[in-house]
Amino acid sequence: MLGLSTCAGQQSRQRRSRLTSLLVPLVASLVACAGSPQADFAPKGLEAPANDQVLASNPVWETAGTSVKGRPIRVLTLGQGRRKVLYIGGIHGDEPEGAYATAALPGEFLAAGLSEAVTLTVVEDANPDGRAMGTRGNANHVDLNRNFPAKNFDGTVRESGQTPLNQPESRAVHNVIEKVRPDLVIAMHSWDGRQFVNFDGPARAIAERFSATSGLPVAESTSFSATPGSLGSYLGRDRGLPLITIELLKGSDPERNWELIRDALIEAIAGYGP
Repeated sequence: MLGLSTCAGQQSRQRRSRLTSLLVPLVASLVACAGSPQADFAPKGLEAPANDQVLASNPVWETAGTSVKGRPIRVLTLGQGRRKVLYIGGIHGDEPEGAYATAALPGEFLAAGLSEAVTLTVVEDANPDGRAMGTRGNANHVDLNRNFPAKNFDGTVRESGQTPLNQPESRAVHNVIEKVRPDLVIAMHSWDGRQFVNFDGPARAIAERFSATSGLPVAESTSFSATPGSLGSYLGRDRGLPLITIELLKGSDPERNWELIRDALIEAIAGYGP
């Protein structure tokens, strides 16, 4: 684990300050990288800053797969460290509150100097069709976060899909997981009426540290909602991988959300101990 000190925090803030002058609009760069299939996809809250350091050092968004309607599911890899972290910017199309944070994360990761210690893989959005339509499910009306091959998968529920991974988007995410073999998965969601961080698998300490830094309360996934076929059920409970889910308040300001969770997110990615 990496040590955390006041000096390190000051240096991180100084790096952020120096990078501010380099910020450029992200949407233009995303469209330029993605090409025409993504041109009609401009999620709410994605008008976040990126910086020239990100675009110059690792500008290539790869396509992990395509949605039902042919939109690319894009993945960016930053750093080359031994610690592997997978960040999923969204999977429910009607939960755009974390899009700004997803757009700002690559620059913050580089500013924090984590490239040698961590390999960060960012899935921009696992459900671009749902995001474009403003719907929870994908274009086939399937809740992708109920379509993973967990032991508790329920094929009797139409919204879960008839069989696990029968949707192109969930297959793409699964393929990324198998390729990355992450030490930690972070998923971005939002919730009606409250905000919190929840966890699956051996991630309690990570969630509690996230809570201490951000002020978001902790809730274990199984304590408030059944999640058959969810990513948390599959990775956390079945495979024993640590996963934290950031549940932002629905309808909240995306830029303020980023300010709220930024430091906690970087700590979780870096692997700072409690």
